Amino acid sequence: APGTLRGDNCISTGRNLIHGSDGPDSAKHEITMWFTPEEVSNYERALDSWIVSDN
Repeated sequence: APGTLRGDNCISTGRNLIHGSDGPDSAKHEITMWFTPEEVSNYERALDSWIVSDN
C-alpha cells in the first residue's frame, strides 16, 4: 500500500528492500541464511525498561 515502508520501497518482488518474517521460526531460518552467528548480537535497549515495566 502506498505510504507504507513496503509500498514505498519495494516496487519489485525480486528486489525487496523491506522484509519481515511471518514468525519466530521463519525469522531464525532467514537470519541464518544471511548472517553468521558472529554477526548477530543480542542487546537490551535502555528505552525498553521505560516502555514495559513490572510495576
